[in-house]
Amino acid sequence: MKIFNNKTAMVFLFACLFSFNLPAFTFAAGPATVNLGKAGDFVILAKTGISTTGTTGIVGDIGVSPVVATAITGFNLVLPADSSFSTSAQVIGKVFAPDYANPTPVKMTTAISDMETAYTDGMGRSLDAIVELGAGNIGGMTLAPGLYKWSTGVTIPTDVTLSGSASDVWIFQIAQNLNISSATKVILSGGAKPENIFWVVAGQTTIGTTAVFNGNILDQTAIVLNTGAVLNGRALAQTAVTLDSNAITIPSGNIPEVQPITSSSQNSSSGNGNSGSIVLPKANFFGQTVSAIISNLKAGSTGDFVKNLQEFLISQDTNNQALKNFGLDGKFGPITKTALMKWQLAHSLVVDGILGPKTKNKINELGL
Repeated sequence: MKIFNNKTAMVFLFACLFSFNLPAFTFAAGPATVNLGKAGDFVILAKTGISTTGTTGIVGDIGVSPVVATAITGFNLVLPADSSFSTSAQVIGKVFAPDYANPTPVKMTTAISDMETAYTDGMGRSLDAIVELGAGNIGGMTLAPGLYKWSTGVTIPTDVTLSGSASDVWIFQIAQNLNISSATKVILSGGAKPENIFWVVAGQTTIGTTAVFNGNILDQTAIVLNTGAVLNGRALAQTAVTLDSNAITIPSGNIPEVQPITSSSQNSSSGNGNSGSIVLPKANFFGQTVSAIISNLKAGSTGDFVKNLQEFLISQDTNNQALKNFGLDGKFGPITKTALMKWQLAHSLVVDGILGPKTKNKINELGL
C-alpha cells in the first residue's frame, strides 16, 4: 500500500478542487494562423504585375515588386512629385511600387519576402491534415476549421460553406490549380472571418464570373478574377493578378481609415418610389438641390438615375474630386463604383459597389 505524505495530499486536494471549479476556456479550432507579416498590409500584392479592365473597385492598399509601377495597368495612377505612393480613383487606399520614393522600395522588398515566407509556411503544414477530401471537388460541402491538403487541383462547382467561430482557422494546401465556378460562393457561417482563411495554391487561382470568394489567397503562380467576381480577403501572387470589373475588399481589421458620414450632414426630403426605387435625400450640390429617384444600379448602368447617384455621392463626400471631374456623365464606371464602395464602407454595408436594396434602405434610414 502506497503512503502519501501531507504535502502530496495537499497537492492532490487542490488539483481535485481546481478540476471542478476552473472556468471553461475556448480555444480557436484548426491550425495556427499563417503570419502574413508586411504582406498583410496589402489587399493585392504581386511580383510581376496587377492589371484591370472594366469597373474594378478596391478597398485596401495594392503593390508590386520587383517590377516597377508600369506593371500596374488599367488604374490611371496619379503620382505626385517625389511621392512614396500613387493613387487611383478605383482604389480606396494607396498604390505602391519599388520605383517610388523612400521608404517604399524597402517596404515592398519586405512585403514580397513576407509573402513568400507565408506561402512556404502555409504549404509546409502537415499536422492533423485532412487529405484529398472529395478527390479535389469540395462543392456543396460544409467544412469545419482545419488543415486540408490535396496533391491535385481543387474545384468548387457549387457553393461551399466554411463553418466556425471568429477565431477559427482554415488552411487549404493545393498542389495544382484552384478553380471556383461562375456564380458560386464560398460562404462563411458561425462568425468565421476571411482573414483567418488561407488558400495556399501552387498553380493558378481562377475565380469565376460573379463568384464570391472569401479568404487570403497565397498563390505561387497567378490569380485571375473573371468579370464581376467578388473577393473578401487578399490576392497575394508570386506572379501576376488579373482583374475584370471586380470588387475586392481587405478584411475589416486592415481597411484604410474612412471618415464616417453622419446623418446630421444631410437634409431630408419626401417622395414616393416603387419597390425597385428610392428617393434620395435632398443635398446641396454645387449650389443646387438634388432630389431624385434611383433604381437598382450597378457597373454598366447608364442614364439620368446614374447621374443622380453621382450627384448624391458628391454631396456626401465633397472632397471626391475624381467624381466631380470625371464621374458626372451618367455612366456607372469605375470612379462611380469606387465612390459608392467608399460610402458603403462608411456606413458598415457590404462593400460591393452595387446600389441594391440594402444600400438604398440605408439611404432611406439616414435621409428620409
